[in-house]
Amino acid sequence: MSQVAERYASALFQVAKEHNLSLEVEQDLREVRKVFEMTPELYQLIVSPKLSSEKRTNLINEVFQGANPYVINTLQLMAERRRMNEVSELTQAYIQLSNVEQGIEDAKVYSTRPLTEEEAASISTVFAKSIGKNSLRIENVIDPSLIGGLRLQIGNRIYDSSVSTKLARLQRQLIG
Repeated sequence: MSQVAERYASALFQVAKEHNLSLEVEQDLREVRKVFEMTPELYQLIVSPKLSSEKRTNLINEVFQGANPYVINTLQLMAERRRMNEVSELTQAYIQLSNVEQGIEDAKVYSTRPLTEEEAASISTVFAKSIGKNSLRIENVIDPSLIGGLRLQIGNRIYDSSVSTKLARLQRQLIG
């Protein structure tokens, strides 16, 4: 992660925290990142040297009009300083700061079908305690190749109880 993104994230987080808006700002940043990922042509337009700074300001204001003013101001500043390529990393750095503050960790749970809210809550409770956090923010990824069971990724740790992994392990034992 770049130092520039970390500095922007840190400054934005401090301001948001002072005004009790850190979660709202986090949600807005996630949405901004999603918008840029889904519409790369918008990103290309905003970073285009052909666009005057006034038009760039207006475009950012128009596209992200519902967002928190601190987020919009940060985007304006980044656009002005030709740092829009750092938006995704800024978002990631901000989320990390927010997670530390709340005692939350992001996790990906791979399953063959969507998890129910109860299952997600149960997984969050059990695994959060094991890593010393209050809770997990779970992103459920559907992966039919697991056959059954779950694969959980928290940071660089992976907990795997999937049928496909158990079958692969059994195959290695039988062959080896």
